[in-house]
Amino acid sequence: MNKSAGFFVTGTDTEVGKTLVSGALIVKLREQQINAIGFKPVVAGTYKDKSGITLNEDLETLRIASDLSHGELSLCPYVLDKPAAPHLVAAQQGLKLEMSVMHNAFQNIQKHADCIVVEGAGGLLVPLNQDEDLGGFAKKIDLPIIFVVGMKLGCLNHALLTYEVIKARNLKIAGWIANALEEEMPLLQGNLQTLRARIDAPFLGLIPSLPKELQKTTDSPYSIEALHFAAKHIQLPNQ
Repeated sequence: MNKSAGFFVTGTDTEVGKTLVSGALIVKLREQQINAIGFKPVVAGTYKDKSGITLNEDLETLRIASDLSHGELSLCPYVLDKPAAPHLVAAQQGLKLEMSVMHNAFQNIQKHADCIVVEGAGGLLVPLNQDEDLGGFAKKIDLPIIFVVGMKLGCLNHALLTYEVIKARNLKIAGWIANALEEEMPLLQGNLQTLRARIDAPFLGLIPSLPKELQKTTDSPYSIEALHFAAKHIQLPNQ
């Protein structure tokens, strides 16, 4: 893989497993001796650890997967405190989320990695500012998309809408991953078959519900054990 290699991970909604999948992809890449590092253009929602350091659970998961110590690299240019729509939280703080700032931060990570796994925030159409959205950032960095489907009631519509947006914007698609969430949905296999029949892109696997001992608590990252569990159930796209 070359310096421009990597993937942009988006989701059909918030809380569908983008962070789990992003971490698992990094783990799989690093198992192949590829120096993969995670990145997020923006996060919203922080907590303080026991020593009073302000953290974000998504970024800490990406750090664990990327084998980075705290503060070793900046994995995100915009870390917002409130867990809400990023452009609204930014406006409350007197900020405007700038595509150029995100792109510069992404390019800095490129200097340190052979492959970058970029995790979006919410879905592709989440606004960044008055004129731009995360789909525009995905287009700018030009990485193939992997989208995560949280397998729950309503996922068929959300997944197919996401797929239509990817096609309409002429974004490259590497594949999609199903995530079973904490409680397995009724008719899971039937829903999977429906999506596989309607999405003309590689199906990269179904992550089962995490065992109870691997489920994360609020204000904490996924453990490396949880990421390895998820990694066993997915495959890397063909590059």
